[in-house]
Amino acid sequence: MSRQLPAGRTWRRSRVGLHAATEFRTLSIQVGNTEERRSRRLQSLQSLLRAPWWRKIIYEIIPLRAAQQERETEEWRNEAALLKVASDLRNTRSHIDPISELLTQLGTSQETGLTKEAAAQALGKYGRNEVGRTSRMIPQRLIRWFFTGFNRFLWLAMIVFWLCWKPIGNPPQSGNMAMAVVVILVIGLQALFAAWQEWMTQRAMHAISSMMQAECTVLRDGVLQQLAATELVPGDIVQLQAGDRVAADVRLIAVSMDAMFDRSELSGTAHASIGSTEYTSTNYLETRNMAMMGVSVTQGQCTGVVVATGGDTVLGRISRLVSSRPAEQTILQLEVRRLVNGLTTVSLVVGTVFVVLWAAWLRTSYPGFMSVSDALANGVGVLVTFVPGSLPISLTLALTTVAKRLQRHRVLIKNLTTVELLGAVSVICCEKTGTLTQRRVQVTCVGFGDTEMSLKRLVAEQSTAVLDALPPSALRLHETAALCNDATFDEMSMHEPAANREVLGDATDSALLRMAEQMCPLAPARRQYSILLKIPFSLRRRWMLVVCRRQDSAPFVLVKGAPERLLPHCSTIQHSDGSICPMDEQMHARIADMQLRWANQGCRVLLLCRRDFADDDEQPNPLADIADSPAALYSVASRSINRLCIVGMVGMVDPPREEIPSVVGTFRGAGVRVFMVTGDYAPTAAYVARQCGIITSAEVDGIDELQPCVDFDGAGKEDSALQQGHPSARTSAGTRASSSSTRESASSELTLACRRSLVISGAELAGLGPKLWDVIAQYEEIVFARITPEQKLQVVEEMRARGSVVAVTGDDANDLPAMRAAHVGVAMGNGSAVSRDAAEMVLLDNSFSSMVAALETGRLAFVNLKKVIVYLLPMTNMSEIMPSLLNVVLGLPIPLSTFLMLVINTIIDVWASVVLLREEPETDILLHPPRDPKKEPLVNVRLFVHAYLFIGLIQTVTGHIMFFLCIYLRSGIGPSHVFLAFNKWTDGYMGKSKSQLADIVSVAGSSHFMALVVMQWANMFAARTRSRSVFRQNPLWGPKRNPLLLVSIPISVMVALFFNEINWFNDVFLTGKIPVEFFFLPIPFAFALLALEEIRKLLVRRFPHSLIARLAW
Repeated sequence: MSRQLPAGRTWRRSRVGLHAATEFRTLSIQVGNTEERRSRRLQSLQSLLRAPWWRKIIYEIIPLRAAQQERETEEWRNEAALLKVASDLRNTRSHIDPISELLTQLGTSQETGLTKEAAAQALGKYGRNEVGRTSRMIPQRLIRWFFTGFNRFLWLAMIVFWLCWKPIGNPPQSGNMAMAVVVILVIGLQALFAAWQEWMTQRAMHAISSMMQAECTVLRDGVLQQLAATELVPGDIVQLQAGDRVAADVRLIAVSMDAMFDRSELSGTAHASIGSTEYTSTNYLETRNMAMMGVSVTQGQCTGVVVATGGDTVLGRISRLVSSRPAEQTILQLEVRRLVNGLTTVSLVVGTVFVVLWAAWLRTSYPGFMSVSDALANGVGVLVTFVPGSLPISLTLALTTVAKRLQRHRVLIKNLTTVELLGAVSVICCEKTGTLTQRRVQVTCVGFGDTEMSLKRLVAEQSTAVLDALPPSALRLHETAALCNDATFDEMSMHEPAANREVLGDATDSALLRMAEQMCPLAPARRQYSILLKIPFSLRRRWMLVVCRRQDSAPFVLVKGAPERLLPHCSTIQHSDGSICPMDEQMHARIADMQLRWANQGCRVLLLCRRDFADDDEQPNPLADIADSPAALYSVASRSINRLCIVGMVGMVDPPREEIPSVVGTFRGAGVRVFMVTGDYAPTAAYVARQCGIITSAEVDGIDELQPCVDFDGAGKEDSALQQGHPSARTSAGTRASSSSTRESASSELTLACRRSLVISGAELAGLGPKLWDVIAQYEEIVFARITPEQKLQVVEEMRARGSVVAVTGDDANDLPAMRAAHVGVAMGNGSAVSRDAAEMVLLDNSFSSMVAALETGRLAFVNLKKVIVYLLPMTNMSEIMPSLLNVVLGLPIPLSTFLMLVINTIIDVWASVVLLREEPETDILLHPPRDPKKEPLVNVRLFVHAYLFIGLIQTVTGHIMFFLCIYLRSGIGPSHVFLAFNKWTDGYMGKSKSQLADIVSVAGSSHFMALVVMQWANMFAARTRSRSVFRQNPLWGPKRNPLLLVSIPISVMVALFFNEINWFNDVFLTGKIPVEFFFLPIPFAFALLALEEIRKLLVRRFPHSLIARLAW
């Protein structure tokens, strides 16, 4: 469609392409789901999304327990949008309708294409063929960046400060102008951060649009012409050739014999697909007679008709899904935002009350006490300083610090939204191969129709250096293992023995490749064969097929796959001597028994088969004359999965990693359930799960044991699901109690007191109702065997629906939907590139044990951020709002200026906040269950009580004591003359001039400021622990040391000196030089705060059920 790529230019997989691949795989699964299941899920989501408007407003203001609800609502909204797209695609018939009928519907002709007038009309109807366009209107962006969120209130504060300077100020006070400038700087920083976030979000859209090419070859008015891809409309006849990138969704109407397409940018799969003019699947996304926008033509030529352009294409729909989603926020970010919104609401109310009090009372009762500019500046000062300015910085630094800490454990966190979820993970759905095992799969045993033997014996008896010297049975086995295989040896390791060589490819293919090499050297043997067609392994089919030919002989078919899938299609089997015997009932039973025995020993079992059409007397070899046509070969070969001959059955083992049992035990102690989700046979999976410690119970339940736990209605779907269960799962994993006696004695209630372990296969999941899933979700140990990508996604969705926070490991494109649906997607470092790119977390050292460090660090991040909030809230609220309150209500000169409040909020508290994030845990946090984000938010009522009514109250009292003491020592004016002074605090009061009184208040206010700084030192040490004594959490030495805490003391002193000793700040912001003694007088009060905090913690430890313990944060 578009021309060849320019020389030197390559198409790189971008982060956006990964978004497209993940959404494409998920859409494909949802389109393939039954209409009933998809509709039921969509109706459920729509009911959850119906919330009254007033609840949304309350959730936005009240910071408690609302963030998790908002996060879930956003996820539900995203899933509902995806389900709607899936429903639209399921109803699309462009790939099913006959070509003649489709051309008629589009008003076009295969011979002449659209007319110029019809194309212009279609362009007006459907619009330009563009996706991923974003608004470039700079004014709108600037307004969005500068005038949304908390910036709205800051603009209000800036305007008020500016007006208080001029024209309201009489005389103008330079301090108000300086405060206006400071607020503008804060707004600029907020806008810069918003612009950065928007840029990160729109990066995906720009990359999606780059997946289109500029020009394409179109047939219009019977003439082939080059047109801009943006001019394409439905009905256009387009021509494609090797190197072109498809610029719209196209229904193929003519293909060459060798036409192949690369769908990796869209689907994430690396295998090329064959073009066809007939639909091969009712799923619009999986059929091979459709070429989607973004797909590349790798070879051959084809002609197609455009059926969708722009936003109506699959890529366009995905683009809308991605672009419509707001920038993803963590639960902690949502909780902090709600906390800020709540505090902002309170500050607006308090500031308004102050202004109203001045206007209704102080202005008339005490004229001259407070000017208009002073009243307004005091009101907006509360708004600016009430919200902890260090909190957003601390949150960002907390997540970044955790990500960097995890890097030291060889864990790559690619999305900060992952960090805070790690501590809440309650279920881990992990792959077997490569995650729990060493990915060193080795063939251990081989079976024929008459015998079975170890690989060592086979190699010793039948291996040779020349292919033709192999016995017939070994030759057929070698051909299937070597040719029906996607793996290759790493050239750098060819000097090693076959068993030790590095192999590039799937673990199962690698084992078969090593076996074939041990039987006969592969390099010379493979040169004698040519591969005509390869149908890659699929989790849905569970088999792989190749069509090959040896030199000039007739083509034949080789197949390998799961025994239960291939055995029904086998008619003959070879014995160890090479003779071919028919498959009778006795032989079927022998092979099934061999599979079960090997599986119960932990072996992955594969059946190796072939079909030689030359042996069929009924018809000639149908592959003989179509060797150059991949499409024809595919059509014939896919129908050749019958009358197969079993050339052998192989058993392979992949030993578990040594550390896995202890890792699983650690997770179990931390309250995290580890589920195995694998494509292996149920007995094999159960055996390996027991080796890994995932299954520990002597009795393992299957689908039959779930029935007594459910209250059936007699004809429910659960009954049919149980009756359709696969028999292998009911006999796996060791001894079980009699199911019949269990059914008779079990109650219909969900009683699972003695039930721990469950093994269930993918076939048994079909049709399970909500009641059975409720029962399954209660099991502590679960193995899901023979699972397809659709079923893995279903497992994640069902666990999430029942309140679990789910992490999923994956290693290829098939895992993308489940990784997307999970809270945390995890990839191993040696997994496929698409899984590593799509995962939020990558275990670079390929060790599942790194998940333990990730879990611990995630929990620690939440605890430490809670400590930071306890440290910040007392200062930024109680200790700073009380001076303004006392100024308005009791007539005191304002004890603490707005500027000094901002200095504490945005400068002094930052260092201690950052350092508190580096705290080590008080106890082993992996001995506690994971937190439930719905029930244990970042901020709760107990934390507010502790911060405001305990720490904040003590700090407020101390600051005012220092304020009154400084006034008394410098002027002899006692507190009784300061209280209710109102408008008397002016020239001549207590024998002092107006300038002297102003100087006294400035110095006293700075002393008040220094007292709060010193009290924050004590609060910093107190916040290090929630119940443990500070003496057992020594900051200087020992395992819990944090010496950087002490650095905050000289830093805060230097900041205090800087803003209070420099004359310019004294003149502009009315600060004063702090008397030396007031650097030391607050220290006893700080020790008193620590002592009271130690007493509180002692009572919490000694009396854990007391009122004080229940109020502990």
